[in-house]
Amino acid sequence: MKHLVFDLIDRQGGSISYAEYMNLVLYHPEHGYYSSTRQKIGKGGDFYTSSNVSDVYAKVFAAFFSRIVEKDLAEPAFCEIGGGTGRFLEALLLEWKNCSPRTYEALTVISVEGSRFHRNLQMERCADLAVSVQEQLPENFRGIIFSNELFDAFPVHVVAKIDSQLFEVKVAYKNGALVEEFEPLKNEEIASFLLWQKIELSEGQRFEVPLAMLSYMRMLDHACEAAVIAMADYGYTNAEWHTPARKQGSMRGYFRHQMMPPLLHPFEMDITTHIHFDAYEKKAEELGWNLLVKERQDQFLMNAGILSFLHEHSHRDPFSPSAKQNRAVRDLIMPGGISSAFHVFLHGKGIERLTDDIYKKW
Repeated sequence: MKHLVFDLIDRQGGSISYAEYMNLVLYHPEHGYYSSTRQKIGKGGDFYTSSNVSDVYAKVFAAFFSRIVEKDLAEPAFCEIGGGTGRFLEALLLEWKNCSPRTYEALTVISVEGSRFHRNLQMERCADLAVSVQEQLPENFRGIIFSNELFDAFPVHVVAKIDSQLFEVKVAYKNGALVEEFEPLKNEEIASFLLWQKIELSEGQRFEVPLAMLSYMRMLDHACEAAVIAMADYGYTNAEWHTPARKQGSMRGYFRHQMMPPLLHPFEMDITTHIHFDAYEKKAEELGWNLLVKERQDQFLMNAGILSFLHEHSHRDPFSPSAKQNRAVRDLIMPGGISSAFHVFLHGKGIERLTDDIYKKW
């Protein structure tokens, strides 16, 4: 499919932004990575997610979100964005039905998914759970909106500072191979972002600019009337972006669980970046969202009651359901584990605060 990239580069005068490249190879409606039918998540795919570790991840969120609805802090409606195969949503709804039957009976459920392939998977998986699977955000939504590892796959622009000058890193091709080119920065939106976040690059530093994330947050704000907006993802603060370890940015490809340069295997591998936590928070504040919860994911899961999902068991079989769930609980909260790189943010639009006992154990 590389000719599709070459054609776009030719139409754009010889080079395209990294954002344009990512949008094409990840989200092309027919050939994009997320549109393809090949397995992407898990052992046979290219990467793992928190929700893929075990259904216990979804169970903790089900208990937490159902308490929010039980306390009348949000209306009984749930919307997941970018749910992929639907595994998280299925597990969440089954646990919600178990732990809060009253609110489950009143629950309206929406899944927003851009990939037609994944929409079909979700409709099949959640056929008995009354889920409305759709391509676009709902209108006038009131309830709870959740995304897990959504923004890390959004297209970003890339800039670099070379000889005291800012350049945008572009994608071109030479001798049949994709290559990078450096053009003096002309994009005013990128320049405005750097001023808005008070980002000053050091010499030789590369930096990803998440304009698409900010645009989507504005769309999300328009779609919501009164909602708890929950997001779990991995990222860095502005201070962390300036550490020596981040000097080359965070963009990378994942192909069969191997880290790859982002211009290899177009259309065949995932491309991801760490999100900008400070920019996410600042944009949420400008949109009028109230910060309700901000915690590292392992701490959030502990506070939300993940230890209650540990099973006492006498089985010697390490592959029994109880043993597997107990291992998953440990994997999700152990120091240096998958959750240590993630944060959970909850904001409220039209919701002032959560009650002090929102983490109350059962």
